[in-house]
Amino acid sequence: MKKPLTYLLLLSLPTLFYAQELKKDSVKAIEEVKINSNLQKYKREKSTTVSKMPLKDIENPQVYNTITNDLLKEQVVTNFNDALKNATGVTRLWESTGRGGDGAEFYSMRGFSVQPTMINGLPGINNGSIDPINVDNIEVIKGPSGTLFGSSLISYGGLINIVTKKPYSKFGGEIGYNSGTYGMDRLTADVNIPLNKDVSLRMNSAYQKENSFQDAGFNKSFFFAPSLSYKVSDKLSFLINTEFSERESANAPMVFLNRGLPISFFSMDLFEQNYKKSYTSNELTMNNPTFNLQAQMFYKLSDSWTSQTVLSRSTAKTNGYYHYLFDSSNGDEFARFISKANSQTEGTDIQQNFIGDFKIGNLRNRMVVGIDYLSMNQRNANAGWRSFGTISMVDQTDNIGSNPTELTQNAVDAILTGSYSGKTMAENEVISAYVSDVLNVTEKLSVMASVRVDNFISKTETQSFNQIAVSPKFGTVYQIIPNKVSVFGNYMNGFTNMAPSIQSDNVTYKSFKPEQANQYEFGLKTNLYKDIISTTISYYNIDVTDKVMTDPTTYISSIQGGEVNSNGVEISFTANPIKGLNIIAGYSYNDSEVTKDIIDDSYLGYRPEEAGPNTLVNFWANYSFSEGDLKGFGLGFGGNYASEFNVLHRKTTGSFTLPDYTILNSALSYNSDKFNISLKVNNVLNEKYYSGWSTVTPQKLRSLTAGLTYKF
Repeated sequence: MKKPLTYLLLLSLPTLFYAQELKKDSVKAIEEVKINSNLQKYKREKSTTVSKMPLKDIENPQVYNTITNDLLKEQVVTNFNDALKNATGVTRLWESTGRGGDGAEFYSMRGFSVQPTMINGLPGINNGSIDPINVDNIEVIKGPSGTLFGSSLISYGGLINIVTKKPYSKFGGEIGYNSGTYGMDRLTADVNIPLNKDVSLRMNSAYQKENSFQDAGFNKSFFFAPSLSYKVSDKLSFLINTEFSERESANAPMVFLNRGLPISFFSMDLFEQNYKKSYTSNELTMNNPTFNLQAQMFYKLSDSWTSQTVLSRSTAKTNGYYHYLFDSSNGDEFARFISKANSQTEGTDIQQNFIGDFKIGNLRNRMVVGIDYLSMNQRNANAGWRSFGTISMVDQTDNIGSNPTELTQNAVDAILTGSYSGKTMAENEVISAYVSDVLNVTEKLSVMASVRVDNFISKTETQSFNQIAVSPKFGTVYQIIPNKVSVFGNYMNGFTNMAPSIQSDNVTYKSFKPEQANQYEFGLKTNLYKDIISTTISYYNIDVTDKVMTDPTTYISSIQGGEVNSNGVEISFTANPIKGLNIIAGYSYNDSEVTKDIIDDSYLGYRPEEAGPNTLVNFWANYSFSEGDLKGFGLGFGGNYASEFNVLHRKTTGSFTLPDYTILNSALSYNSDKFNISLKVNNVLNEKYYSGWSTVTPQKLRSLTAGLTYKF
């Protein structure tokens, strides 16, 4: 059921949504951002990536949330999932599997699954987990954003963009060590070195190891990110950002409910009894080395126009064992299927943008005109899949073959012998052109008009395919009180180019039109009381048409024509109401429904499984004493709430519901000019809770992290 639009008026909670980020080619601007963030730590006034041009949040017709580095430090964040718990309407569906192509974490946003795939507004491929050490801030950009970001790496619900730390003009940095529950050790370094007045080098690095809260499993990673800024002249500057990461992990297998037969589990009892059972071995590891490079050149053509030339390269490898458990539909057993992955994904992105700020008569225009070339190649040389043992949830046993035995690497290699099926290759190229203009009709009224033309080319070893898509975007903002209160509305488009799909005869390929997502949204943004209280309230409606759906009778063929509607309300809020107190909070309600199912009505009228919980709440408050005997001490408290949701939800199978949960966290810290000492407790009440997407995945129990940072 769709909620009436007047539902928005019933919400009296002030909200936030706040923007972000640093300036573009000027090192001085980065220092200004750092100074301003001391006043309001949880927001950024301006972003250069959300609209591909410098634009304040209050004059941007699109909604996005900002998660700042200051907030991550206060919360002693050591992983990307904990960082995203501060974004309104975002929750994790899947943990990282490490598998090729899509092994990174999956999140749900506005009813659609999304992965973190963008760095500084450019492609950043990753099959593992992202280390937060190089994060200046995270922009969670809402809604279908195909007009400016294309279709290959983002979702109809939006995208997650990581804005990295940049070099600045003074020597400084910090070295930190964190130790915590489950054998967690983390060593970090952030060092900035000005080589001369025009060249600065910044290096961020982290080493972390941690065991699972379950009976087996671990992750171990090393991350190194050097970046260089070079101001050649008043007109020309360069910025180079690189990231190298090595990650080895033993991941618990995903526990899949059967998607083809009626559900045989009707409560969480058996899963709770197996909560700490991993059903894996520390011998079955996955390696995910990743490399990202971004080189940007800025050239000031005139007082009104700047040229931005970008080269981005990404490589993500997968090498190791991937296994999952599949429901046998008898209320007890799960069969294990296992393979050894060996794949590599490479991406190259070249962009040329011209960014202008000029007047035609008395009308101010801010414009970006750009072309974009993206190439994505994936090569696989994987072993085949083999059945290997059966898990009993009732007995909590793992039987491999006829006898219980250890799940060893040698045993798995033996069962995979002879399963190798050869190499496969897939290449995608996208050539795009786009233009976006923000026109100030009056001092208070501005309108945005944007369009993208996208040529998609897909190649495999046996076929080649070409497809063209057009993506428009429109928005308007009226500032009731300039820079303080604005109302906004937008129409945004997203699309997915669909390569031909092989049919059930394993010979014939079927072609499809691009899927289309169209959103309209309106709401209110405020920036009140000397900019210390920021809120955003919005209502959105997204309609997806021409959706390609898998034929449930063959699980191979695909059919086009499905439709999905997703609508909801989001409220975001940040404040610094008194000196030392910072607050960030969010509320979201999402109503998603399959409105047209052209296959067998299995999904018609049902909430899609990727949509996650319909209600999410996030909150965090931190108070730091600025004077007196307690000067330097800080106290933090907050948490997250998620409503119950159906991880499996189909007429043919029935529905399986994960319970709602409330997770509370707290932090204690002492901060001085040279040292920071912190203590963080996550999941204070030690609550058992789950995530999933046709899966059931236990989440981490109570954990404690202590940290010491030296600043120089």
